[in-house]
Amino acid sequence: MSSTKFKFTTVTAVVIANMVGTGVFTSLGFQLLDIQSGFVILMLWAIGGLIAVCGAMTYAELGAAIPRSGGEYNFLARIYHPAAGFVSGWTSATIGFAGPTALAAITFAAYATTIFPTTSPEWVQKVLAVGLIVGLTIIHSSSRRNSGGLQVVFTILKVGVIVGFCLAAIFAIDTPQPIQFLPARGDGALLTSSAFAVSLIYVSYAYTGWNAATYLSSELENPQRTLPGILLTGTLVVTILYVSLNFVFLYTASVDALKGELEVGFIAAQAAFGELGGQFTGIVLASLLVSTVSAMTIAGPRVLQVIGEDFKALGFLAKRNKDGIPSRAIHIQSALAIGFVLSSSFESILVFAGFTLALNSFATVAGVFVLRRKQPDLPRPYRTFLYPVPPLVYLSLTGWTLWFVLMNKPVEGLFGLGVIGSGLIVYFLSHVKSSSRSAS
Repeated sequence: MSSTKFKFTTVTAVVIANMVGTGVFTSLGFQLLDIQSGFVILMLWAIGGLIAVCGAMTYAELGAAIPRSGGEYNFLARIYHPAAGFVSGWTSATIGFAGPTALAAITFAAYATTIFPTTSPEWVQKVLAVGLIVGLTIIHSSSRRNSGGLQVVFTILKVGVIVGFCLAAIFAIDTPQPIQFLPARGDGALLTSSAFAVSLIYVSYAYTGWNAATYLSSELENPQRTLPGILLTGTLVVTILYVSLNFVFLYTASVDALKGELEVGFIAAQAAFGELGGQFTGIVLASLLVSTVSAMTIAGPRVLQVIGEDFKALGFLAKRNKDGIPSRAIHIQSALAIGFVLSSSFESILVFAGFTLALNSFATVAGVFVLRRKQPDLPRPYRTFLYPVPPLVYLSLTGWTLWFVLMNKPVEGLFGLGVIGSGLIVYFLSHVKSSSRSAS
């Protein structure tokens, strides 16, 4: 098998591409249903960035101390119990990557069809979304050279286009929208409201992916040295891009035009550049989402792979091709994503996936305290800067958000808890099956 490793640039591109995708191009419309203050909206995205940076700083310590692919599956199995790791991996595999992959593909199709003068039939968008998933699955299950090269190119394109879009839109607008970006009366109450907390789930979902590098640790050059830099670089770049994008969306298009809409980037482009310019920008934004689906197709299947390596009953998940790519796991995750595309609504996937992923990372960040207590002598090439402030900030803000989601979106929250429960059942059954095989 090939011994080629992913480089710093490639994995940083995976982190950025995992993050910049569906959430930032869609969730503003849902946030504006309850929050119409420009200052509060930008604070929402800045706080989301703070949460992600604090999480990345904490994950960097865990990833450097326990450098194996699999992300939370690897961390929670080592810190708590193999069952906790399995449930985390099960959640990541069934929802955490397949759901967001589906959302990014759906958004890609929605933006791609903005070129047509009338709304495209739903089946056309579904065909485009499924076609994107299938095409990227073929590429990423071939070789690391094809996989990594494609990812770097699309991520550079993504960052360049976003920066160009922001600058062009600001210069193109003669009269900006009359929205307040400085603090105003009533903003303080909004910052502590349930609407802000629920909106923070959308934002947290948009930032999901800052931990993507930990899914590739075993395939990364010198992970203990490079992983912290990858996580922090990717997260900080995306925070700047997100705050800038949402400022431009609100600066160029009216709240009434954006409120409740999915293609907020297309609407802002129409306001800035006119009908034809908006259609062209819609196609460009669609191309950016290719790298999001691509990055998730790279990172997610590594969770299934390590589960297959650790559980004999699920050994088929670890099957790799001649280049060491977990091709079977890639095919399985893509099949799940296609199932989501064909069967679920966008908003329900968004809240459900956001809640489940936040719960997963909450348990992982809390694990840094447990690991320091249980294994104080474990070599830690990187220690969380300003510890324990970053993990405490992450846990406080994420815990507050999770609680409000359970109160305000109980169906999605309880469904997420149900997935966790089903993971425990699968763990028990696979553990028993693996034990019986060993005994025989």
